[in-house]
Amino acid sequence: MTFEMKKIKHLALVLVAVVGAGAAQTPADTNLPKTTPPATRITPAQAKELFNSVGVILKFASDDSKLPIKREVKRKLTTREAVEKYLVEKMNDDKDAKRMERSEIVLKKFGLLDRDFQLRPFLLQLLKEQIEAYYDSKTKTVNLLDWATPDTQKPVLAHELTHALQDQHVDLDKWEDGTSEELSHNVKQDNEHIQTDEVDTAREAVLEGQAMAVYLDYALAPSGKSLLTAPDVVDNLADADDTSDSPVLARAPLVLKESLLFPYQDGLKFEQTVLKDQGQTGAFAGVLDRPPASSFEIMNPRAYMRKHKVPVLQMPDVHPLLDANYEPYDIGVMGELDVRMLTELFGGQQVSQALTPAWDGGIYYAVQRKQAKTEAEKDSTASVGLFYLSQWKSPEAAQVFTKLYADELGKKYSNVTRDNNDEADRTEQIYNTNEGQVVLTTSGRMVFVSESFDLTTARKLAFLVMGAQGSDDDSQAAKLAWHAPKGETHELSASMVHFFSGCGLMRAAAPHLY
Repeated sequence: MTFEMKKIKHLALVLVAVVGAGAAQTPADTNLPKTTPPATRITPAQAKELFNSVGVILKFASDDSKLPIKREVKRKLTTREAVEKYLVEKMNDDKDAKRMERSEIVLKKFGLLDRDFQLRPFLLQLLKEQIEAYYDSKTKTVNLLDWATPDTQKPVLAHELTHALQDQHVDLDKWEDGTSEELSHNVKQDNEHIQTDEVDTAREAVLEGQAMAVYLDYALAPSGKSLLTAPDVVDNLADADDTSDSPVLARAPLVLKESLLFPYQDGLKFEQTVLKDQGQTGAFAGVLDRPPASSFEIMNPRAYMRKHKVPVLQMPDVHPLLDANYEPYDIGVMGELDVRMLTELFGGQQVSQALTPAWDGGIYYAVQRKQAKTEAEKDSTASVGLFYLSQWKSPEAAQVFTKLYADELGKKYSNVTRDNNDEADRTEQIYNTNEGQVVLTTSGRMVFVSESFDLTTARKLAFLVMGAQGSDDDSQAAKLAWHAPKGETHELSASMVHFFSGCGLMRAAAPHLY
């Protein structure tokens, strides 16, 4: 999606830049304003000051990014009520609601969300909590807020006006829409989805990383510093973790927090590295003209700059095996970002930091039983069959992931028991659960997981999917050895990223980023 949550990502295409952040609590060492949005609306004089500042800040953003100003950016003063009304209307759109529901079930099936978690109402609460300034690429307008003072909005304008310059350079409405919203129904469409699945995630990280770089340069300018001259500021921002002014965020599952932060935090680190190596033109116009296509490239910026091959696995034709009893439901890449979230949730941060660099590709496929007729049946994870193939840089890493995944089954399902008697050999683990069998097959660097398919179908799928992959010689990453850190004995969530970052510079990211 990235796995992530592809359907929610696409919902964000409709919610482009609805909300953002700026009046957030910030670390003292960044010299950024530490404020709370005022309860009363700004005065006419403050509104005039805010309007007049747009041109000055736009010039700063252009000088800082070397992205030229091709036309004036329209500006508009809007109310919190107007933004919330627009947000609710979009959240209530039938097509968008369906995309969220679809993504929610797959997230629950993977164990990234609890079975009883209600995603839609929670997201609405979270976005209402985070609403601040935003740039609307459809109307080419920066929307200023009538409830936040000019001093709190000006730094945010540096961020949002960078989006306006990006829009003038590439046309964001076309540039961002890189993946298909349609379900695939044959093997050709399956692999087209996989090849482009993380495009939106990577591009959102580019947009937010660039805008964050300009934001920080604007905030640091009075002290004579910049992102290049004070590189440690990025690490300091990542270390800040105060959600005291965001009670909804404080209750959010890990997958929501990580998806929200990824474009800002990892996007900023990506931009900082490219800026250091290739200068302003390379880091801004250069990246917009040749954007990364995966979370792997964002998390490994020098691999992007060296044009290293991104690990992409192949999907064989599973339709003859599944289509008689199942409808296609979802397909995508389980990217490096997704693995980072999954391993942190299953094994903790230390395990995730050690294991994520060993990732070497992943794909998943979900189908829904045709026998599921009622809405209640369709909304249940029990109606969905899922398989997931992950590839690692070494057999050792594959074994670690297998153990992590197996240990988590008891939290995802009830009545989990291992069926040793039916296991073919030591490469196979079979578990009975309240939603059918789970089969884990580990072969060399590959781990295949089947959930809620019968044993015969699971084994056929494992044979097809694992057999469709190339040899180790085809993987550049496989040549990089990985070993578990000394003393490590642990025997192991586009749609969400696109959804959040498409909603603008959110306050939820602020404690971590500025």
